[in-house]
Amino acid sequence: MAMTKDMTSGKPLSLILSFCIPMVFGNILQQLYNMADTIIVGRCINSNALAALGSTGSVCFLVIGFATGLCTGLSIPVAQMYGAGDHKAMRRYMMNAVYISAAAAILLTFLTTVFCRPLLQLMQTPENILDDAHSYLFVMFCGLSATILYNLLAGFLRAMGDSKTPLIFLAVSSVLNIGLDFLMILVFDLGVMGAGLATVIAQGISALLCLYWMHRSYDILTFEKDEFAFRPDCCGKLCGVSLPMACQFSITAIGSIIIQAAVNGFGPAVIASVTAATKIQTIVLGPMESLGITMATYCGQNLGAGRIDRIKDGLKCSLKVGLIYSLAALSFSFFLGQYFVYGFVSTGEANFSVILEHAVYYLRVTGLFYPVLAVLFILRNSLQGMGYSFLPMSAGILELFARAFAAFVLVGMTGYLGVCMSGPVAWLAADVLLISATIYAMVTLPRKVGGCCVKTV
Repeated sequence: MAMTKDMTSGKPLSLILSFCIPMVFGNILQQLYNMADTIIVGRCINSNALAALGSTGSVCFLVIGFATGLCTGLSIPVAQMYGAGDHKAMRRYMMNAVYISAAAAILLTFLTTVFCRPLLQLMQTPENILDDAHSYLFVMFCGLSATILYNLLAGFLRAMGDSKTPLIFLAVSSVLNIGLDFLMILVFDLGVMGAGLATVIAQGISALLCLYWMHRSYDILTFEKDEFAFRPDCCGKLCGVSLPMACQFSITAIGSIIIQAAVNGFGPAVIASVTAATKIQTIVLGPMESLGITMATYCGQNLGAGRIDRIKDGLKCSLKVGLIYSLAALSFSFFLGQYFVYGFVSTGEANFSVILEHAVYYLRVTGLFYPVLAVLFILRNSLQGMGYSFLPMSAGILELFARAFAAFVLVGMTGYLGVCMSGPVAWLAADVLLISATIYAMVTLPRKVGGCCVKTV
């Protein structure tokens, strides 16, 4: 039997850390897909190409974030059934999750490939980078099926306590992605489009590796004939958990699109600086995000086992770890972040000093609020794991309004500072609701466990 982990017994802190650490490396490797694209595009083409890539970030987050949220949500009932020890129900949920994700892949691919250019135009993407931005997005969206398949299978593996296997396959595909970037951009001269193609191919290979490993190595994934059936009751519960999570990601992304439209108004140099800063920030924040995803699995398994006491203990441990790491991340961003900007833009660029100045300022301002973001990651994912999907989505709506306020009010009042404060303002708004929601969950969870939340099918 492969590397499953039961998180319903043992010390919460050691379990959370042992599960989270491989995910941290996996998250870093996954970010290297786009990081490699950004560095190679910025240094091997020019700053306009870097700006084109950066201008697509919020749109990618809108679509790929929806898909990621959907797949994460689809894995939560799987984690609950694994925690309850009901492997037959777990396999039924898995199969119906495949049906839902396949339908989502078809619909999303059609909609995104048709509307990506009008959306870029609506965001006031500068004309001199519009074609490159569109070609990158079009390729990425054509490969959405690969992205969804990987995230779904990786979610299944994590639901069963295996966070190491996805890491191994991501390592392989990350190396492949970097090699393909150089091949597509430097050898085949495909420009920004080549960076997107390299990412799609690498993600597809990581998905196929996960599929092969699950088929070959997991005894509990031997499906019986009746478990392949489409079941409305399974799909109903899966959609009830996954759609709010997917919408929460998309709501947050819509706020990012609003901010990106405001950034676009500052011109290509500032777009490039925000692109470099957010790429650095994504790597720095990866461990906090991984800790949050760990808590979704931890809470899901312990909910299935009816262990509310362990959920409370796990929350306390994870919040301590998250706050300690956030202070370390703040120190890194404030004192060392500037040196990593050099990796994205050649010092020979005419706008290099402007790009460096704005990127460093962004990292320092947002870094001050990393502890707030750590609380957000942990509470949001924990609530989702406990089955309270609507509350995190509501927090996402608050984030959307906060980002809109930043774009339409703060940017007008304070200029570039408003751009930098858009994230922190949104994090603070979400935390107000998430802290209240977590207190509510701790009070109502005993009744939830006594009800039908872990009923098998």
